Amino acid sequence: MIITAAIRGAVALAALALLTGLAQASSDALVSTDWLADNLDREDVRVIEVSVNPGKFERGHIPGAVNFRWHTDLVDTVSRDIISRDDFEALLRDAGISDDTEVVLYGDTNNWFAAWGAWIFDIFGVDNVRLLDGGREKWEAEGRELGIRPASYAQGDITVDEADDSIRAFLPEVVEVASSDEPAAQLVDIRSAAEYEGRIIAPDGVNELSVRAGHIPGAVNVGWGNAVNEDGTFKSADELRALYAEAGVDGSEPVITYCRIGERSSHTWFALSKILGYDVKNYDGSWTEYGNSVGVPVTNLAGTVWGGQ
Repeated sequence: MIITAAIRGAVALAALALLTGLAQASSDALVSTDWLADNLDREDVRVIEVSVNPGKFERGHIPGAVNFRWHTDLVDTVSRDIISRDDFEALLRDAGISDDTEVVLYGDTNNWFAAWGAWIFDIFGVDNVRLLDGGREKWEAEGRELGIRPASYAQGDITVDEADDSIRAFLPEVVEVASSDEPAAQLVDIRSAAEYEGRIIAPDGVNELSVRAGHIPGAVNVGWGNAVNEDGTFKSADELRALYAEAGVDGSEPVITYCRIGERSSHTWFALSKILGYDVKNYDGSWTEYGNSVGVPVTNLAGTVWGGQ
C-alpha cells in the first residue's frame, strides 16, 4: 500500500507538472489586440510584421512596427535555407531589439509567416516572443490605428544562440519516418484535403510546385485553418487538444508538421508546441522538397502519379 500510494503520488505530481507546463506554454504564446494597443508605447516592446503579401506593410501597419520580409530578410538568399545566426542577430539589432526586449510578431493571412518568424526566433533561442492573436486582420477589423511612417530605433544589443535544429526536420529524418514500420514521430500534413489526397499539387496561383502529388506516407491531415476561429484567433487549448486528438495526435509522441514550403506548417507548429506544449518539429522543406525528391515513398489517394496526371 505504501509503495502504491507513493507511485500514485508521483504520477499525480507528474500530471500536475505537465498541466502546469501546458498552461504556461499557452499563456506565454499570445497577446491580444487589447494588450498590444495598451503596450505599444513601451520602450521594451518591439512589434515586427512578417506578412506573406508584398506591399502590405508599406500601405499601413501597426504604429512603430518593423517590417521583416520573409523571402529576403529571414532566409539565406543564396541557398535554400533559413537566415544564418550572424545575419539574424544583425537583423534584430537593426530593429532595436536587445536581450530584454519583448517581441510581438504579427502578419496577414492569420499569421502564416508571423508564426514562421516565431519558429525562426525559437531556433536561435530568442524566448521573449509572442504572436498577436488574430494578426493583422483582427487589428484592422477592430478599426485600430495604422501608420505609414517607417520606424527607426537605436541599435539593439541582443545576442542570439547558435541554431537549435531540435525543432527543425530535414529530408532524411522525414524519409526515415515515412519508411519505418515503427516511426519515431507522427507526421501532420496541414495542407488542404485536395493537396493531401493528390487531386492538386498546390493551391491556385502559387509558383512553388512539385512534380509529384500526394502526401508523405503515414501522415494525418489536419488543415491549418481548423486551428483558428472566424476572426483568425487561435482556438482554445482545449479545442486544439481535441482537434488533434481526433486525428491521433495527443502529444504522447514527437510530431513533425509540414505543408508546401513550411509556412502554413509553422502555424500548426506554433499551435502544437507553443499553445499545447507538444514536442514538435517543422519540416520547412515540406512538399516542394519531398515531392521533388527521387527515391522517396509517396502516398497518392487520387491515383495521380506525375505532374498531377
